[in-house]
Amino acid sequence: MRVINGLIIVAATILSACSVLKEKEPDITWYFSLATPKHYDVWVEHLEFELSGVRHWYHPAGTMSCCWKGPDGPAGIAGRMEPFPNFVAIQWFSLAEQKFYQRLIQIPQEWKERMNVPAPQKTQLHGVVSRPRNFLTFGLAPGGEIVIWMMNQIGNEIELARLQANEIDGNPSHYQNRTRDYLDENGEYLEEHGIPLTGW
Repeated sequence: MRVINGLIIVAATILSACSVLKEKEPDITWYFSLATPKHYDVWVEHLEFELSGVRHWYHPAGTMSCCWKGPDGPAGIAGRMEPFPNFVAIQWFSLAEQKFYQRLIQIPQEWKERMNVPAPQKTQLHGVVSRPRNFLTFGLAPGGEIVIWMMNQIGNEIELARLQANEIDGNPSHYQNRTRDYLDENGEYLEEHGIPLTGW
């Protein structure tokens, strides 16, 4: 009888501990977003996410024209990341440079842990609240530079990494119509400012 009582106590303790752990596990919806400097548009050809052994999925992206800094950035095309991935693959065409870039990004576990830490977020309804930085934002700049931020709203982003994408072969003529429209809108700006490859 004592053995049975002992087992019941152990089982109850384990269930109680599991319950406490479950309560402490934050219920977070994870998101990604893509950003690019204004006037330096890109076309994102492939965007893939993977949590090894669990799920591999694609997300449509397409044209990106903004935004990098200021009141509108970093932000752009966005979507859910469910589950939180350990790899992200991205391939894009730079309309300004007429070049193709590609990079496989390994997401360290520590990023998720850092993103879990509550940060101030301004809301219209409740004022300033504390919420996790649940957005992982990938900035795509000329020269193939990738800047990665964590954030929960524009203005409280923290830079996590700067990476260099690989330039790959591709046929810019596949985007000739899109390039024509892009240059009609941004050609004068490019002539005046050029294409900075640093300082992003």
